[in-house]
Amino acid sequence: MPSTMRVPFDQALDLPPPFTPVGLRERSDAFTYALDIASQRGAGTLVHVGRFDLAEFAVVLEPDEPLRTARRAFYAGMIALSDAIVTCAPPGKLVTVEWPDAIRIDGGLIGGGRLGWPGTAKEDEHPQWLVFGAMIRAVLMSGEEPGAHPLASSLEQEGFGDVGATKLTEAFARHLMTACDVCQSDGFDSLAARLVQRLPRTPGVIYEIAENGDLLVRRKGDADAVRCELLPALNAPSWLDPDTEGPRL
Repeated sequence: MPSTMRVPFDQALDLPPPFTPVGLRERSDAFTYALDIASQRGAGTLVHVGRFDLAEFAVVLEPDEPLRTARRAFYAGMIALSDAIVTCAPPGKLVTVEWPDAIRIDGGLIGGGRLGWPGTAKEDEHPQWLVFGAMIRAVLMSGEEPGAHPLASSLEQEGFGDVGATKLTEAFARHLMTACDVCQSDGFDSLAARLVQRLPRTPGVIYEIAENGDLLVRRKGDADAVRCELLPALNAPSWLDPDTEGPRL
């Protein structure tokens, strides 16, 4: 991406400490920029993009555990992202996580999260940093007739009113602090239980998160569970369209 598309600019965000905002101009890439500056800027750096059609931001984390388990911080990010949407949502809206990384409102895809880490990091060593990135569609800009993409949605279509990128980013930061506090005080199992509550309900199916972050899917009465591995899923975000570099339609 050309460097002219990644020039920081000043945009006020009301963030709690220890977050430090870094604003980018429209059409920039918050996730890529956060990966580039993570080692210099450190934990709490929150990169955000100034645009009206997407809420796009990424935050730098510094885990204190080996990479193989540090990736579970992704779930803290997903819980914070979904909680932020819930608190801003009109009454009656169902916000769900399509494991592991997609966010839907009443079944319509609006975006999701992704995770990055140093390419040289080893599984049994502490990574210097992680980056959780998020992208939520605020306005559907396809230019097509309403209903042309029944599996996709936006905050505007779901009746979020004046909730835009700034308000959602600020809410995410507050909920991320809460999610991290829950994990530190009550352990990962408590965080995992909150994530499971966001998964779509399927009669007779039980979901669990394994110690390494994998999803275990078991039908009632069955002793064995199907294991869905987290690492391969994180390598290719399910919600991201590689051609448009935005949420899929």
